[in-house]
Amino acid sequence: MVKCVQVKLVLGNPSRLVRWSLGLCGTLVLAGCSTVVPQGAPVNAPPVVAPPVSSELPTDVGRHRVALLVPMTGQYASAGQSIANAANMAVLDTGGQTIRVTTYDTANGALAALQKALREGNQLILGPLLADDVRAIAPAARAAHVPVVSFSNDASVAGGGVWIMGYSPNQSIGRVVSYAHDKGVNAIAGLAASGVYGQRASTALLHVAESVGAQVVSMQNYEHNPASMAGAVAKLSGGSAYEAVMIADNGKNAVMLAPLIRRASSAPVHILGTELWSVDRTLGQSPAMQGAWYASVPDGLFNQLASKYRVRFNKAPNRVASLGYDSVLLATKIADDWRNGGAFPLNKLTDKGGFSGIDGVFRFTKDGIAERGLQVNQVTATGVTVVSPAPTSLGN
Repeated sequence: MVKCVQVKLVLGNPSRLVRWSLGLCGTLVLAGCSTVVPQGAPVNAPPVVAPPVSSELPTDVGRHRVALLVPMTGQYASAGQSIANAANMAVLDTGGQTIRVTTYDTANGALAALQKALREGNQLILGPLLADDVRAIAPAARAAHVPVVSFSNDASVAGGGVWIMGYSPNQSIGRVVSYAHDKGVNAIAGLAASGVYGQRASTALLHVAESVGAQVVSMQNYEHNPASMAGAVAKLSGGSAYEAVMIADNGKNAVMLAPLIRRASSAPVHILGTELWSVDRTLGQSPAMQGAWYASVPDGLFNQLASKYRVRFNKAPNRVASLGYDSVLLATKIADDWRNGGAFPLNKLTDKGGFSGIDGVFRFTKDGIAERGLQVNQVTATGVTVVSPAPTSLGN
């Protein structure tokens, strides 16, 4: 039987409470970080022996210590600060009676931040944000038997004590391609930016097309310059006819490619996108983008969270802020089954019942990747319209 817990969240107007039901089957499961933050080359860090845990913080018998590792300064500070602010909001909204969250800045070295967190007695790591930082800390966290719930979406860092919460391009591509196929699209072309994200998106497109019975008739890569983009679109026309084009890139570059696609095709073409588009609210300002489909986590609760965030911090949050909020909800729920002074109960992360958070339903698979319920959006002149809602459960 699914065990549900009601948590009162003060979203938007502080005088108005919105009840949010956390649907959990005995235990919880959670998910990872958006690729709005680029992933770099792997970090070949030498094996690290975890330092002994000798607490530098005051004894806090009543609460479990949880470390939040995010960049609070430097290039990615905006995303990291949004995650940290939202995590603190979640602590306040849930009462903060069972966990104590301490933030550690990874900008000057994720491993140093982890080692400090371990010395201070933390038994669960939320973060880091970047895949390279996850690679840097994973050996030491593993040696200390402390699990890592990262905000990265890079599947290559999952496993071996690391779970990733990020929004997977594989899942968003799978969702929108399945939707397009249900609408009669059978022949798909692909445009992917050069680099790791584009390579993985291309592979995902090939796999999902095969699984649903569609065909990828052409796949072209490009560099981020007008000449390369135009050349890639021109090469699409050299293959078989296509009914849709998947653009595996962010919204800004999709806006540059869409008019080229429209002009190159003599017949109407569906334009498909990935989860990267969810951070751009101006896509519909381009007439060529109107009608395009892409999959993302649902925005309903995030919009409420963003309203409350703006009131509190006088600015809008980064879209990945919800990962910080949801990770704290996860830790808070699991704290009910976490023996005081004991190790984090890992079995609770992979409960099939999953978890419902700001970003909708999700659960961790055994390989450490967050499986999410996604919605399909259609770009319009005034924003986006949901054409296929996210599921409210993930089944068995």
